[in-house]
Amino acid sequence: MNRFLGWAIGLPLGLLAAVFAISNRTSVPLELWPLPIEPVALPAFLVVLIPLALGLIGGMTLSWLAATPVRRKSREQARRIESLERQLGAIKGRPDGG
Repeated sequence: MNRFLGWAIGLPLGLLAAVFAISNRTSVPLELWPLPIEPVALPAFLVVLIPLALGLIGGMTLSWLAATPVRRKSREQARRIESLERQLGAIKGRPDGG
């Protein structure tokens, strides 16, 4: 289901980005006002899509980092469950009926 949902959302967004890029190929001057850098002429779609992509990557990175404690706790709990299951199996496997 998740894979289908990913394709159902990602494909139209990808097509929309492609159409946007094709429609906005004209050069626009990019000037970083407080910095003493000469204006750079870039296609309009890059001026929009590059910050969008950087924001997406940054958000995904922050989300991954925020989930680190949850993943660590999950691994610890999985190890504990495995250990307890081994102990239970050893107890059930005792010949004295323990």
